[in-house]
Amino acid sequence: MSLVNVVNMVVLDNPSHFLSPFSFEITFECLQELADDLEWKVLYVGSAEDTTHDQVLDEILVGPIPVGINKFVLSADPPDIGQIPEGDVLGVTVVLVTCSYREKEFVRVGYYVNNEYEEPFDEEVGPPKPLDMSKVRRSILAEKPRVTRFPIAWGDDPEEKLEG
Repeated sequence: MSLVNVVNMVVLDNPSHFLSPFSFEITFECLQELADDLEWKVLYVGSAEDTTHDQVLDEILVGPIPVGINKFVLSADPPDIGQIPEGDVLGVTVVLVTCSYREKEFVRVGYYVNNEYEEPFDEEVGPPKPLDMSKVRRSILAEKPRVTRFPIAWGDDPEEKLEG
């Protein structure tokens, strides 16, 4: 059994401009006292073909964690457009929110993200280049997150049974 369960995650300021920060209101339950902090990360997938374009947008430690229901807002800067291949800026990608305890990831929440150019353009030619990023709108499919849980050892005993 996991000692920390994500109860709810709300995507704030959605849809928004590409250059706006990402914001997530996270509600989680802690079932017993934890010796260490939780590490939360926001990861933007820059290209489906190459993980070297993935960007960690923010990484924070949260703690000490009281037992019970906890809530906070996790905000992260937008991705660095210079690290995303030109052909991957517009269209569908993914943003991940992960949580780890003692450097072991135990939950990952993924959202599809659609980046669209706000002004009409000829589909055969494509949008104007270079892209005017102030005209790119980001829309996160907040209603359908993909939640993945991983079993981890929560205590100090290395022989402890993994719990997810």
